[in-house]
Amino acid sequence: MIFTILMIGIITSGFAETKTPSKTGEPNVGLNIGNKAPEINEKGVNGELLKLSSLKGKIVLIDFWASWCGPCRRENPYVVSAYNTYKDKKFKNGDGFTIFSVSLDKSKEAWLKGIQSDNLTWGNHVCDLGGWNSKYVGIYGINSIPSNFLIDGNGIIIGRNLRGPALENTIKQLLK
Repeated sequence: MIFTILMIGIITSGFAETKTPSKTGEPNVGLNIGNKAPEINEKGVNGELLKLSSLKGKIVLIDFWASWCGPCRRENPYVVSAYNTYKDKKFKNGDGFTIFSVSLDKSKEAWLKGIQSDNLTWGNHVCDLGGWNSKYVGIYGINSIPSNFLIDGNGIIIGRNLRGPALENTIKQLLK
C-alpha cells in the first residue's frame, strides 16, 4: 500500500514537472505536447552538421525512420505528399513546412538509397549510423518506428505520431 502511494506520487510529480514552465517563462524541453522539442545536432548525408533549431520559424515534422523498416517505407508516400503540398504555405505559427528526418540505419549506403528510392527530397536528413543505439532514440524515447513529432515555428511540440491522412489533416488545420 505504501509502495503504491509512493509510486503514484512519483508518477504524478513527473507529469506536473513536464507542464511547468521554466524559470525564464519558456516551455521546458521535453517530449509532451506543449514542450520544446529537444535539440538535434547530427551529421547529414554529406557529413555536415544539421541542427533542428536552424529550422526555427517553420512547421517541422521530426520523422524517425529507417530504410529497413517496412512500415516506415509504406508511410513515406504520405510524408512526401505532405511536404510537397505544404512546404511553401503560411501557417499560424510558422512560415513553411519541412521535415527533419532521423534515420535509424546502420548502413550509410542503405540510408542514402532509401532517401533516393522514396523521393525524400527535403535536405534535412541525419543519421549517426547507430541503429537502435542512436543518441536521439534515447533522447526522444523512441521505441518503435515510424515515429514522429510535429513542432511549430518556436520548436514547440504540437503533435505526435501523426500517420497517413492524419498528418495532412493536422497540418491543414495550422494554415493561416
